[in-house]
Amino acid sequence: MVNIIVELSKYLIIILIIMYTYLCFTIFGYHDMQKKQEMLRRQNILMFLFHLIAFLVLYLEMDDIRIAGLYLAQVLLFAMTIFLYTKIYPRVSRLVVNNMCMLLCIGLVMLTRLDYGTAMRQFVFAAAGIALSLIVPVIIRKVKGLAKLRKLYAIAGMASLAVVAVLGQVSYGAKLGFTIGSISIQPSELVKIIFVFYVAASLKESTEFKNVVVTTMIAALHVLILVVSTDLGAALIIFVVYLVMLYVATRQPLYMLAGIGAGACASVAGYYLFSHVQTRVNVWRDPFATYDSGGYQVAQSLFAIGTGSWFGMGLCQGSPESIPVRDSDFIFSAIAEELGLIFALCLILIFVSCYIMFLNIAMQLHNQFYKLVALGLGTCYIFQVFLNIGGVIKFIPSTGVTLPLVSYGGSSMISTLIMFAIIQGLYILREDEEESIERRKKEQKLRAQKRRRTPKEAAGAGLSEPSGQKRVKTAGKERKKEKAGSKQRVR
Repeated sequence: MVNIIVELSKYLIIILIIMYTYLCFTIFGYHDMQKKQEMLRRQNILMFLFHLIAFLVLYLEMDDIRIAGLYLAQVLLFAMTIFLYTKIYPRVSRLVVNNMCMLLCIGLVMLTRLDYGTAMRQFVFAAAGIALSLIVPVIIRKVKGLAKLRKLYAIAGMASLAVVAVLGQVSYGAKLGFTIGSISIQPSELVKIIFVFYVAASLKESTEFKNVVVTTMIAALHVLILVVSTDLGAALIIFVVYLVMLYVATRQPLYMLAGIGAGACASVAGYYLFSHVQTRVNVWRDPFATYDSGGYQVAQSLFAIGTGSWFGMGLCQGSPESIPVRDSDFIFSAIAEELGLIFALCLILIFVSCYIMFLNIAMQLHNQFYKLVALGLGTCYIFQVFLNIGGVIKFIPSTGVTLPLVSYGGSSMISTLIMFAIIQGLYILREDEEESIERRKKEQKLRAQKRRRTPKEAAGAGLSEPSGQKRVKTAGKERKKEKAGSKQRVR
């Protein structure tokens, strides 16, 4: 009986994720708010159904009562997240909230399948990150001087990275962070957000050549410190984010071409300077030829994806334990093996749907600083997705970055939730801007209508003239009467 339930669940899960993904994109074509709200509620229902079926299978296969308790805790977390976001911020983007919860849901399901303890820690990180993220939109909306803190952003970002470069612990050939007690902290995850604010503040102040040179030097220092720490994945993300923001702010193709050339030269230099970079490039070229000398991870990842095929092996039916770093860097492979390539492709499309919303918000904002912040955060988010999945499927060399909201990692989880919360704050600001523009248009129209009215129409509408004008007109009438009377006396 259990085998039948597991086999049926495999196809039900695929149907649910396809329906959810379909709604992510069709919602953009509707302007009727009532219809949109209905579609968003359907997304919630589909997410909770997927969550229920997945945890039912996990409970039946693992036979652990703790699974049921973790399921109930997650249901409460997702329900409270959706409720609080919509009640505290009525103008919030529900699609972004839904996608955030769906990505968290997929990650927690897969981590529970891999290891209960890891899933429990991730759940705590998610709860803490969501509690923190509920405050962020208020800060974005109320604090008006964020664009004036350029120096603070630069100092905070470089200082945080410098501490890691000096005191950080080496993990997989890179200094990623340090451990306090049982908690591992990776400052580069939060520095990505600070760096975006710095670049937006600097380019909003001026796009003249002198300021561009200064901004580029500060950005280069961020990248250089990360290179010294051999955290090349974060260095690449910051480099690409800066190039995109610089081009959008200045509209100068020459800056983009110069940046691409500098990046190409730096990549070649990094290949010859760092042995682990050479290993990753050789693994990318042929992971099976280098199976015993670094290619094991990528080879096992490809085996897992191929084994899962289109429909997957089913939850708890595969062997993701054979994939190294399966709970963080290579979690996409574990998902593809047990839930299938169709599910994995839908997961990618959900990421893309979030990015489209980020770009949509960026394009509609009128404030240059906030426009650049939305663009920078969106680029940071989608490029990290590209680096993770690209490395897992051998499209590009592996860079060791996590899959946002899906992979295990406290720093990555909290920083991504803050990123989503900032986007929500910018979405609310955009709504405020639109409302302000509409209000000004109505006021201008009313003033124009008042100016076009004749005195009779104004009197009929109850729009009396000023008392001074009344006195002038009355005096004029009296003088006319006196003149007429004098003429009659002369006659």
